[in-house]
Amino acid sequence: MSVAVDQRGAAFFGQFVHDQCDAVRAAAFAQGDLLYGQLVTQEEYQRAAHRVMQLGGDRVYCASSLATVSSLATVRALVDDGIPVVGHVGLIPSKATWTGGFKAVGKTSASALAVWRHVKALEEAGAFGAELEVVPDRAAREVSARTSLVMLGMGAGPGADAQYLFAEDVLGCTRGHRPRHARAYRDFAAEYARLQRERIAAFGEFRTDVGAGRYPAREHVVTLPDAEYDAFVAGVQDLHGHS
Repeated sequence: MSVAVDQRGAAFFGQFVHDQCDAVRAAAFAQGDLLYGQLVTQEEYQRAAHRVMQLGGDRVYCASSLATVSSLATVRALVDDGIPVVGHVGLIPSKATWTGGFKAVGKTSASALAVWRHVKALEEAGAFGAELEVVPDRAAREVSARTSLVMLGMGAGPGADAQYLFAEDVLGCTRGHRPRHARAYRDFAAEYARLQRERIAAFGEFRTDVGAGRYPAREHVVTLPDAEYDAFVAGVQDLHGHS
């Protein structure tokens, strides 16, 4: 279970964890994603990470990169604070410029070795795990077998220690381009489209009923007894006459 966290603290994360039923809270391993770009300084990362842990989180995600030494320093600082950290290797969307854009990473020996060096750097920084995203399956299997980190694979084949997909992919919430590794187990996009048609139809019917005088009908209004109504009208007329 993963929820994004920005510099506003972790209020939404805390509400999300709180809202889960006891069974979900007991079974889930809640991760607060520290948003790169929303959080900038090391102190911002630390404050947000501590807030995540205070609100019931089990770990935080930090998108460290070998391209920026400060990223690994942030991981070390969080670990020194006693906070379990998950890093990210392979295709890191927030830092895809460094690896040639939104495409697989590790398709050459040099690129795969760069992924391996990143994994080792995260080990040395004290992370306990890393997301392994869109890396060729054989390279991913070798990396996972040779590191002490728990490797969470997405688009990296079956050799990682665990698999993850975004809820939007699992539920089929989107249309258009879908990554090769994504698999939809339901078609929520079709359901959303159906609901949107129903919304439009419902508001259209409401507008039509109002225009035709069918709404509000007798059953939708509060009635006033005749005697009270007559007294009200007489009172209004009396007041109007004195104004």
